[in-house]
Amino acid sequence: MHQRRFMLFQPRVMISAFLMAVAAPFASAQSFADLAADGSPSRHQRLVDAARKEGSLTLYTSNAAETIKLLGADFEKRYGVRVNVWRASSVKVLQRMVAEKTVNRWDFDAASVSSPELEALYREKLLQEVSSGWHKEMLEGTLPTHRGWAPQFINVFVQAYNTRAVRKQDLPKRWTDLLEPRWRGKLGVEAKAGEWYCSLLKDLGEEKGAELFRGIAARNGWSVRSGNSVLANMVVSGEVPLALAVYSHMIEQAKQQGAPVDWFAIDPMIGRSNGIGVSRRPPHPNAALLFYEYVISDGQPLMLKLHYLSPMKNLASPLRSAKMLFVDPATDSAEVERCDNAYDALIKAKK
Repeated sequence: MHQRRFMLFQPRVMISAFLMAVAAPFASAQSFADLAADGSPSRHQRLVDAARKEGSLTLYTSNAAETIKLLGADFEKRYGVRVNVWRASSVKVLQRMVAEKTVNRWDFDAASVSSPELEALYREKLLQEVSSGWHKEMLEGTLPTHRGWAPQFINVFVQAYNTRAVRKQDLPKRWTDLLEPRWRGKLGVEAKAGEWYCSLLKDLGEEKGAELFRGIAARNGWSVRSGNSVLANMVVSGEVPLALAVYSHMIEQAKQQGAPVDWFAIDPMIGRSNGIGVSRRPPHPNAALLFYEYVISDGQPLMLKLHYLSPMKNLASPLRSAKMLFVDPATDSAEVERCDNAYDALIKAKK
């Protein structure tokens, strides 16, 4: 009799265990969503205590090696939590994360890449919406309304020149000044700057702006370089006396190291944010959220140290003095392709 009861009871136990096992991931996901939605000040200490027990987090990022090295070391020093990094271009990070999702792998805790790729990750339902008290401290237009990611720093496109090849008093004040004969053979552009070009045309007017840049190319030509760092180095060497769009932090770093370079800005400056997002199913949920909070708060002075523009209102920067337009990260793929094609046609037309 006892044996019969045990045999009847055993399947019920197995069924209950199975149902609990199936429900566990959903309960865990829900509890993480609740934790991410809790933007109260009390959350921080709870995250610290729990993250120390988790011990580490995994970050997929396109950040420069020096940037992530400084952030990771500072975060570990503060909280005793290790940051394991997989680093590649923003596009490759996006491709890896989407591929992992298709086989139900959730190895990453957080992702830090360019904002267009973060928007794509959010559309793929890979990123968790987060509430944070730090969000209200950010510059207008830098934080997406869905809160699926937040800005970490802003790459700003500026005009850069070699101080031995170009005198400061001769610098152009308007884009139309680049039509002057003095700039023949002195201009340089980056091969993949469609987002800068199309964002600029939104301010200048699509037809008027395109006509202007076609005129500059026809009259004075320009040297096309592949990669922002390559173009910046050509300005340092003097091979490119004036670059039309280079990341400001690259020029500031070179200038600080004694290179004969400086930057200026013809309104409007174009900015594109890099940001931080948290996985919907992070292996280390508390460490993931703690790193997110750190990057947009205590990690921000390091962004200034590396000459990036901070998205935080209270951190001053010389870049704030100019009119700024932000690349729209939510631009659809068809529009991105159209812009890239328009820019490709422009830089090839000079030949």
